[in-house]
Amino acid sequence: MTQRSALTSERPAVGSVDGSYQHTLYACFIGYIVQAVVNCFVPLLFVTFQSQYGIPLDQITLLITVNFLIQLVIDLLSAGFIDRIGYRASALIAHAFAAAGLVALTVLPEVVPGHFGGILAAVCLYAVGGGLLEVLISPIVEACPTSNKEGAMSLLHSFYCWGATGVVLLSTAFFAVFGTASWKALALLWALIPIANGVFFTRVPIYSLHEEGERGMGMGELARTRVFWLLMLMMVCSGAAEQSVSQWASTFAEQGLGITKTLGDLVGPMSFSVLMGLSRVLFGKYGEGRDSGRVMRLSCCLCIAAYLVITLAPSPALQLVGCAACGFSVGVLWPGAFSRSSAALPRGGTVLFALLALAGDLGCSGGPTLVGFVSSAAGDNLADGILAAIVFPVLLLVALLATRGAEGNKA
Repeated sequence: MTQRSALTSERPAVGSVDGSYQHTLYACFIGYIVQAVVNCFVPLLFVTFQSQYGIPLDQITLLITVNFLIQLVIDLLSAGFIDRIGYRASALIAHAFAAAGLVALTVLPEVVPGHFGGILAAVCLYAVGGGLLEVLISPIVEACPTSNKEGAMSLLHSFYCWGATGVVLLSTAFFAVFGTASWKALALLWALIPIANGVFFTRVPIYSLHEEGERGMGMGELARTRVFWLLMLMMVCSGAAEQSVSQWASTFAEQGLGITKTLGDLVGPMSFSVLMGLSRVLFGKYGEGRDSGRVMRLSCCLCIAAYLVITLAPSPALQLVGCAACGFSVGVLWPGAFSRSSAALPRGGTVLFALLALAGDLGCSGGPTLVGFVSSAAGDNLADGILAAIVFPVLLLVALLATRGAEGNKA
């Protein structure tokens, strides 16, 4: 892909850091940490909300659903307005909503009757920010004039893993020192990250996905392209293959080893997240010049093997090793699918990235849902549910094989 030049309307403000795209990458890396904060912090407070405000479990569950639905809606709608107002303005709006949601979380529950409406309103605010960030950050990085785009994309997505890990560890440490009653102070501290990064985004160059005078593809044109549907399938399966295990890893650890939830979180989803981030860092650092399509196909094979170990191994310890190996195997799948999509459809632009985010989020929701339904039908046998979800890495491998040649020598 040819290097892109900075759009005139997207030049940084007076007093910018400098014209280096490296600062743009740093802002995007922090942007994914912001997304991790808005997605991972509030779930740590669910028990606190129940005890402090008397909010029942069904309403707590609604917070998760609303957050997910709003981000899906933003994925779909953002393609229509991001190009109109520009990437910089959209990034500032995203960070403003993220910060506003975290700040509102400390105020609205106390002023809205019943408390729950205030929490829900705060979730809606930061969900808008999270949804926008998911659509914005990847194309901004893709447009940067880097020599190793697959590596830059993989490194970018690793920051969500480190952000999620950091939110859990730092929040746990804060609560251990100051107590959960101080959660509002912590929410305000987390809000400083989107505020600071929003300021940073006013001072870095933003590059265009298109050459000067080039027009991006619309939804209709994309829908008529065969490879687009294969790429959408890849994104659905990438999200599903990742979350089908990640969302159930803690439960699996608790059931298999009979340990506490705190330890279950550490040996289950924490090990999954750390190894997923590690694989993205390794590919970002050493992946330049390598066949990214081949790496993704090998990762799919490892993912399939991990699923089999998780569900069929006779030892709970081996099953947990399978969970960790699954985290490593899925690391390059999501960012790899983004990079391959941009290479296969270089005129896809913002519309393509918005639809890819939508497909990925559908997979992130659909995978764990399938696991839950099958497990319930099998008498709450979680292993059977995860085994059913092996269909996602299998389908992803088929899609990768079907798209070979779509990117020339990169396939």
